[in-house]
Amino acid sequence: MNLQEFLGLFRQGKISAKSHMKNLLEMAWADGEFDQSEKDFLNKLSRKYGVSKRQLDEIRQEKDTIHFIVPEDEDEVFTELFELVQMMVIDEDIDREELRLCILFAKKFGYKHDSCEELVDSIASNIRNGHSLDETKRRVEWLIA
Repeated sequence: MNLQEFLGLFRQGKISAKSHMKNLLEMAWADGEFDQSEKDFLNKLSRKYGVSKRQLDEIRQEKDTIHFIVPEDEDEVFTELFELVQMMVIDEDIDREELRLCILFAKKFGYKHDSCEELVDSIASNIRNGHSLDETKRRVEWLIA
């Protein structure tokens, strides 16, 4: 990616989106498999964040050059963690490595280290029970306050 493309992404707010897409890809591959439900979910989120298929392919190829970015907005931080947990549970088979990675992301996002495992478990449970992002956030508020 050249400087012009980078600046264009920065102006569009897509730098953090690229970081999030990289994190989602890591989550999808954490169990050693990247199944169709995970691919479909990643494609849905890439459209949501305005990341093209070409950019998604570049993220896959250049994953080592994309740095982890914590969004400045608390709601965005929770949204990214929620989506990472969604990626973990979407195939209905939670691998130990996926869980470890989600907990690590929660810590990197700045959540209290001693409550990250419970936070991730609670988010996963809410997702499995069909709760929305907003409903889940209300239900786990005591863990993120």
